[in-house]
Amino acid sequence: MSVPLLKIGAVLSTMAMVTNWMSQTLPSLVGLNGTVSRAGSSEKITLFQSPEEGWQLYTSAQAPDGKCVCTAVIPAQSTCSRDGRSRELRQLMEKVQNVSQSMEVLELRTYRDLQYVRSMETLMRSLDARLRAADGSLSAKSFQELKDRMTELLPLSSVLEQYKTDTRTIVRLREEVRNLSGSLATIQEEMGAFGYEDLQQRVMALEARLHACAQKLGCGKLTGVSNPITIRAMGSRFGSWMTDTMAPSADSRVSDVGPHTQVWYMDGYYKGRRVLEFRTLGDFIKGQNFIQHLLPQPWAGTGHVVYNGSLFYNKYQSNVVVKYHFRSRSVLVQRSLPGAGYNNTFPYSWGGFSDMDFMVDESGLWAVYTTNQNAGNIVVSRLDPHSLEVMRSWDTGYPKRSAGEAFMICGVLYVTNSHLAGAKVYFAYFTNTSSYEYTDVPFHNQYSHISMLDYNPRERALYTWNNGHQVLYNVTLFHVISTAGDP
Repeated sequence: MSVPLLKIGAVLSTMAMVTNWMSQTLPSLVGLNGTVSRAGSSEKITLFQSPEEGWQLYTSAQAPDGKCVCTAVIPAQSTCSRDGRSRELRQLMEKVQNVSQSMEVLELRTYRDLQYVRSMETLMRSLDARLRAADGSLSAKSFQELKDRMTELLPLSSVLEQYKTDTRTIVRLREEVRNLSGSLATIQEEMGAFGYEDLQQRVMALEARLHACAQKLGCGKLTGVSNPITIRAMGSRFGSWMTDTMAPSADSRVSDVGPHTQVWYMDGYYKGRRVLEFRTLGDFIKGQNFIQHLLPQPWAGTGHVVYNGSLFYNKYQSNVVVKYHFRSRSVLVQRSLPGAGYNNTFPYSWGGFSDMDFMVDESGLWAVYTTNQNAGNIVVSRLDPHSLEVMRSWDTGYPKRSAGEAFMICGVLYVTNSHLAGAKVYFAYFTNTSSYEYTDVPFHNQYSHISMLDYNPRERALYTWNNGHQVLYNVTLFHVISTAGDP
């Protein structure tokens, strides 16, 4: 009887394996819906999360006063290079198909072995009947042999009962697999209603509408900074990287890897002259398809910015602002910033010749620096991007050496209290009202040493250089939009 017991044990083992897969693996696989979480009257819809994928959009219900409160989060790039849900669905259907095939094989083996089980039951009943009808008609030897045979078959009784139970389980599992296959087929039919190219066009149109919507929202107040998204680890501890804050319309064309967004990369914080220009963000991540610009004058610090095809930077060992045009590979204009400190006179807390920091927001080009006349407090100046003349200046009253880094959003200067771990957005200066306030916006400094922090209004994201890592942050801007009929 050892052979039949081993045979049945193998079947039961296979059934247990399938049952375990169905109970543990299957629930985790059927996670096709996007991340949607609701808390109170607000709703967060996460469309994409990885650096290669894209942005998030936040909406909320009406505020108590009846006005619509909206918050938009736009990341550094919006690309749909592959259909993640369709791929996940295909993988899931393949797994279910494999299980279905395994179930078919198991069912065949079950049917075959069930016949054997039934014959064993018949044999046991026959032996039991013979024992009951013996009544001394058998010799003592024959009776003992028959009794020994029954004793040998006795353990098989519980196995047969378990086998019958597991056979019923197989029937239920088969029905569940059939129902799941049907549900997945329905989902696939719904998701496959459009071809991939058609879906890609629809996603691109949706992205354009969302970007247009974000722009129509206008300016808002910074209320949150997302967790960091590491794009690449490249270069030394200090440096800067950026995309054009006002890209020409020709740069909005779509390439085979997503939106055609050029990236500029400048390693180091002083005496550097080499600027690498990557064709797309995807090329920057891969370190391919770039050209090199050699600046006629070396730079100081990391506060450079690319604006409408030109690089604005501080000339080394001077307070001169240089406007270098990438296409013509020439300096269009350069001008001294009156009274601005340089050569590590008034840097940020991390040093690095960061005396002058150039920024672009929704309203134009800015310079952040300080002077002896302002006693080392941060000065914000609006610059004419063509002539580099100072149009207007504001004294914020915040000591620059106590600032970790700073960035402009919607005419507001935001300052972090440190360049190290534990930093937060601590101070805000509003140029439209010449007023300030202290803030408490958490800012996760993942690699513990930020040497460049800049806002891109076109993408509504923060670019940072963090201890040799190129990192992005989404920003949350708070808007209150009047409803129809409101003043």
